[in-house]
Amino acid sequence: MTVRVVYLVFVRLTGWMALLARSAVSKDAELLVLRQEVAVLRRQNPRPRLDGGDRMVIAAWARLLPRPLRMTRLVTPQALLRWRRRLVRWRWTYPDRGGRPPVDAGLAVLIEQMARENPGGGYRRIQGELLGLGDRVGACTVRRVLNRLQIPPAPRRAGSTWRQFLQAQASAMLACDCFHAGGAVTPRRL
Repeated sequence: MTVRVVYLVFVRLTGWMALLARSAVSKDAELLVLRQEVAVLRRQNPRPRLDGGDRMVIAAWARLLPRPLRMTRLVTPQALLRWRRRLVRWRWTYPDRGGRPPVDAGLAVLIEQMARENPGGGYRRIQGELLGLGDRVGACTVRRVLNRLQIPPAPRRAGSTWRQFLQAQASAMLACDCFHAGGAVTPRRL
């Protein structure tokens, strides 16, 4: 539809450029002939079928007509207002077509099941298992699903981490550094 609107605008602009070179008498004569043609067409087909491009052009340009001429147009003023509202609504509520489609709920359940059953399996391993089952899913999609389910990344282990291990070792080493130097009279802690 966008291509059709651009084409219609181009045709109208070209026509207006040609009108600049014509005299006022020829323009008035053309208007009278066109009004007669419209009257004949209205007698033959009282309700013509308009497509979206025609509606947009009529709705956009009918606002510039004086009120008496606007009332005798091919369409009613209510139809013009309805088309205009639809045009504005279409402009501001046009759906965003960018991005990826949402992940299927069944696939999200399968990803969750694989992550819970295999705590050592990361995003790539789950992605490979899904590929083996016939589902093409990216590792980022698996990560996004697991983050939404609040499942931490692999390895998901129950033991201590390196940080906890090193902190425990550091505190034990500090405890071993205290020693006693014995003297004959009084032992002193150093």
